[in-house]
Amino acid sequence: MSDPALLSATALAGRFARGALSPIEALEAVLARIARLNPRLNAIIALDEVGARAAAEASAARWRVGLPLSPLDGVPFTVKDNIAVAGLPCVWGSPIFRDFVPERDELPVARLRAAGLVLLGKTNVPEFTLQGYTDNPVFGPTRNPWDPALTPGGSSGGAVAAVAAGLGPLALGTDGGGSIRRPASHAGLLGLKPTPGRVPRCDGLPAILLDLEQIGPITRTSADLIAVMALLAPPDPRDPLSAGFSPFAVPGAVRPQRILFVPRFGANPVDPDCAASAAAVAARLATLGHQVEEGEAPFTMELLAGLFTPVGQAGLAWLMAERGGEPSAPMLREMAAAGRALSGADLFAAVQGIAAFHRRMAGFFAAHDLILTPAAAALPWPAEQVAPPIIAGQPVGPRGHAVFTNFANLAGLPGIALPGPPSATGLPIGVQLVGPPGADGLLCALARDWEAAVPWAERWPALD
Repeated sequence: MSDPALLSATALAGRFARGALSPIEALEAVLARIARLNPRLNAIIALDEVGARAAAEASAARWRVGLPLSPLDGVPFTVKDNIAVAGLPCVWGSPIFRDFVPERDELPVARLRAAGLVLLGKTNVPEFTLQGYTDNPVFGPTRNPWDPALTPGGSSGGAVAAVAAGLGPLALGTDGGGSIRRPASHAGLLGLKPTPGRVPRCDGLPAILLDLEQIGPITRTSADLIAVMALLAPPDPRDPLSAGFSPFAVPGAVRPQRILFVPRFGANPVDPDCAASAAAVAARLATLGHQVEEGEAPFTMELLAGLFTPVGQAGLAWLMAERGGEPSAPMLREMAAAGRALSGADLFAAVQGIAAFHRRMAGFFAAHDLILTPAAAALPWPAEQVAPPIIAGQPVGPRGHAVFTNFANLAGLPGIALPGPPSATGLPIGVQLVGPPGADGLLCALARDWEAAVPWAERWPALD
């Protein structure tokens, strides 16, 4: 592969170690690709060329003397624009935060920089990262590299568009209800939502979704995913949720897993291409030796909505009271108004319900190892449109495409998006695997085994 911008993170690092490529050359290739493609995609909304070049030069000097800071020293990465980066804007998709520039890196960013990785810049998000597409009144819409007329989803839409287009091999995203897994599925990538605390957090934006939201990596290959998680995962005393974790490890061999395949949640419609792709993945996992059983979800959509909705409403209402102003999007203004109408008892009831849901799902995993579902119920839709109004011929609400993912956030479970067979028109389609708390290493191992069985990393969108 002649263009270094199209190499994976681990492939780049291997060339750095052999002296076949320098971090400076790799960075310049990525910057050239950003200059060529980002104006079409609007994935990266703040670029730090000066800082990136300085970091690449320092990395090159370390590799020359054989003293890299980590196995990924010198690899470029991007950061979603609701994760704090010192000295760069953190706009969060909102005019209210247009001038906000953090003084400190959030911990995962600090860890990657301390490991020598080269920070390129920030990727686009929807306002307050509370919607499932990527557009906002400050920067406008991000476009899917597989079809720039369409959205890459959200809220990590800029992050997946960057990786899918070769604008850096790694991205940090956040997932509060599926915001890594669904966009990764729309872009043909891997995306991991870790167990709460597995990737420690501190020095970030207000946690308006409490601990439902985690930071996780978005990559093209499983080797990259595993390498980044090794850097992100050590516990930190500033995040009490991280205290109980043992060192991050990925099993070398995975025993056959008991997988419950849930092709749809209740009566919610699923696009036929998405349904067919998920069924094909389920069948292939069975041929790989796993015990795959089709069944229904061990919860209802009404239960999930009753738990998730008040948290987001109250969090947004609190943020608006703290910062002043109102969201730009009508849907978010309605959400904030609903949050202001909630009582403390309402929010406490939701928190208690979430705790009960944790216990309920712990019981489920006594009889099953994993849940397999489509990652999204719809294919990507027009980039300027909030959500698809119709799925499989049925009218749906603004979250109709997003029904499969937020149960993992509510139950504190890790989940991973894996590429499945694409649509009839070639659009990427993903599935998600969700495991019990702490199964992050197992999910990474399953991604490794799935990639070996069904390779996808050499499939690129035809942007050039």
